[in-house]
Amino acid sequence: MNLFFEESGDFKAGAVLSQQGEAYQVEMQTGKRTKVKARDVLLQFTSPPPAQLLTEAQSIADEIDLDFLWEVAGQDEFGFAELGTEYFGHDPKPHEAAGLLLRLHGAPVYFYKKGKGRYKAAPEASLKAALAGIEKKKQQAQIQGQYVEELKANRLPDAIKSSALQLLFKPDKNSIEYKALEAACSELQTTPQRLMLSVGAIGSPKELHLSKFLSEHFPKGTGFPAIAIPSTPKLPVAEVQAFSIDDVTTTEIDDAFSVTRLDDGKVRIGIHIAAPGLGIRRDDAVDAIARQRLSTVYMPGDKITMLPDSLVESFTLAEGRTCPAVSLYATLDTGDWSVVSTESRAEAVPIATNLRHNDLDDLVTEDNLANDAGDYPHKADIALLWQWAQKLEQGRMAKREGFGLKPEQTNRVDFNFYVENDIVTITRRKRGAPLDKIVAELMIFANSSWGKLMHDHGVPGIYRSQGGGGGGWAAKMQVRMVTHAAPHQGLGVDQYAWSTSPLRRYTDLVNQWQILACIEHGVTAPLVAPFKPKDADLFAVVSAFDAAYSAYADFQSSMERYWCLRWLAQEGARHVDAVVLKDEVLRLVDIPLIIRLAGMPQMARGTEVKLDLIRWDEIDLTIEARLIEVASAPTVPDDEIAISESETDTESVSE
Repeated sequence: MNLFFEESGDFKAGAVLSQQGEAYQVEMQTGKRTKVKARDVLLQFTSPPPAQLLTEAQSIADEIDLDFLWEVAGQDEFGFAELGTEYFGHDPKPHEAAGLLLRLHGAPVYFYKKGKGRYKAAPEASLKAALAGIEKKKQQAQIQGQYVEELKANRLPDAIKSSALQLLFKPDKNSIEYKALEAACSELQTTPQRLMLSVGAIGSPKELHLSKFLSEHFPKGTGFPAIAIPSTPKLPVAEVQAFSIDDVTTTEIDDAFSVTRLDDGKVRIGIHIAAPGLGIRRDDAVDAIARQRLSTVYMPGDKITMLPDSLVESFTLAEGRTCPAVSLYATLDTGDWSVVSTESRAEAVPIATNLRHNDLDDLVTEDNLANDAGDYPHKADIALLWQWAQKLEQGRMAKREGFGLKPEQTNRVDFNFYVENDIVTITRRKRGAPLDKIVAELMIFANSSWGKLMHDHGVPGIYRSQGGGGGGWAAKMQVRMVTHAAPHQGLGVDQYAWSTSPLRRYTDLVNQWQILACIEHGVTAPLVAPFKPKDADLFAVVSAFDAAYSAYADFQSSMERYWCLRWLAQEGARHVDAVVLKDEVLRLVDIPLIIRLAGMPQMARGTEVKLDLIRWDEIDLTIEARLIEVASAPTVPDDEIAISESETDTESVSE
């Protein structure tokens, strides 16, 4: 006797060797023996042989017309043998019954399984819907196949062209476009990003990096809704002629300075900060925009501003205009450069000049300042500010050392990027240059002074604190954002509240509102300030800003790395000079490109080497190089190669 039975969802046939109760010992065609329970047996037959039965059954199954079989089956539940008699017109032979069962089991759209050998025909409406779905999938598979072939032939299908960015960054993985892209990448052994670039869906690696960032942080685009320019209250006009010091590319001019020589020999230094906080109000339409963006995003050759251009234009400290500002005046005794008094005001400040680093850096040097050499606007005022800036720095360094820290490295090399028509220029400049130091020290002074003002008035603000944390050194010296005054040990100040860039940082705009409340209302400021003590919304601002600012900084770093690689291609660089930073990490001398050279011999920090650049990739921003020459000893000053900001949080004028 032979059996036709079901095992693990498959139909098999074999010869019975023995039977014990409800179990059979069956030998398969391969010689393998298996135990079959009676409940799994569908047919018992003596002929044909099991292997022949399976072959003939499959032939029968292939010949059966499913639509006709569905009509014959009716709507009642049935056993396969019963249907066989109806379909074949006679009691089915073993191979016919087996073939019918194979066909029924292989057509779950037409027939629902109800038990061993028992089925029920699908309702007509359900069958039509299921067949339509199958036909749709078949058509989609054909279209998907066409897309795959086009991509493999380096052609871009129109459907994929219109959804290229979504497919790369926020794909619907069930779409035929995504499945086609994935299949093509698998066959070509490449990545979706590279394939999209090769077929022209993305114009360049630069566009790829920018699009990825925008899809995550600006999914609705970088444009602004239409806004009305907020009005500002009538302000007294300051009796000063202020000037700003910025990079040539700066359009959001937040800060300016003035110098007034008093009759008693003292001088009054004015630090004037653009005052959008006088027009923007918490929870108004412009605030909603600023709070969503939280900061201006910088990248070489471009930026995404926090505020609309029209509003920036209204509040930026542009020369030739009298601009609303929050001013901090410090009266100094020039005998010892001590601060006699400070005063904060909201006022309209005449801006005489917008000075630019690109025009003055070669003129305003330490030597020229010491020798009163050179000719440039506001020369005497800059010389006086330079003297005070040095005193401010000395005071901070003394306090920093009092916190137990080493002197700050202020002579690091910064790099400026300028991009025009996709041609990049990268220039070196010392961070401690006089104009840099003047701006940095006066901004630190203002941020510290206004932080104290808020603290003294019992008004919360957004502070940056460093030191005093738990854990190891790195954790202890991590810069944290808090809503109360706390020391910033790295800067050497008792408190530090970002307040001097309200056109490009939301924290500074928030602090400006709080400062204005202190100026206008004095001791009652805690009652009327936009953010009250223990306001939970202020903590939400801190958290959101921290995350966004970090993401924007990472993007800026990635784009600077991209433009460094573009510079290599542009300059045809192959053999380049580099300096050892630590272990296997090097930085090129001419540009701020960091390279990790695995297996490099251990060398002293500052050792200059020559590298052979083998290849680099503008998509994944990697570079391969090999060491070809080593200098005999460190040649680069240690303070020029610092790469860690763990102990500093200084204002950078390159922003």
